[in-house]
Amino acid sequence: MMVRKLIDGTLSIDIKEFKRVIVATRDAVVLSGGPNYTVPTGRGDGLISRAGDVNLPGPQVDVSQAFQIFRAKGLTLEEMVILLGAHTVGVAHCSFFSERLQNDPSMDANLAARLRNVCANPNTDPTVLLDQGTGFVVDNEFYKQLLLKRGIMHIDQQLAIDRSTSGFVSRFARDGNGFKMSFGNAMVKMGSIGVLVGNDGENL
Repeated sequence: MMVRKLIDGTLSIDIKEFKRVIVATRDAVVLSGGPNYTVPTGRGDGLISRAGDVNLPGPQVDVSQAFQIFRAKGLTLEEMVILLGAHTVGVAHCSFFSERLQNDPSMDANLAARLRNVCANPNTDPTVLLDQGTGFVVDNEFYKQLLLKRGIMHIDQQLAIDRSTSGFVSRFARDGNGFKMSFGNAMVKMGSIGVLVGNDGENL
């Protein structure tokens, strides 16, 4: 509930709460079978947080468009593929991918047929697991599903199709331990983006 309110901008929260959110994210990753990485604390951060200031790629973008946003934050193409691997857990509403269910050759036909049934009611917006293999476990099954054309979001499936990223997908599909180690490192690096110093921010 707190995350939802943060996203829609209806929750006012002291910035110190974000230390708890960051640590809780790491703990949730660990409890879901993912890596136990060190979360640096004591960083300076902004005095306010507004949803409108967040620039994240939407589900319909292609790889090059998504990478523009990640690169602007100092992240590499490989790190983008790693961080999108967070979709190994979680769900997506049908409204985020429904256009893929109509004759999209990049989606497995049997999966598309099943999801059309799930998303058939126009009065609701159901959710489906982003990882159709092990949707409650942080592992490399997400990448294996992409190689089987079973990615839910357009941007996810494009990772396995685009020549600039398909090699990373294949490598992480083969190397679960390598993915977990890389994921922890990428999460730590992402947490260091935009650290403020001196009087520009507030220490967490």
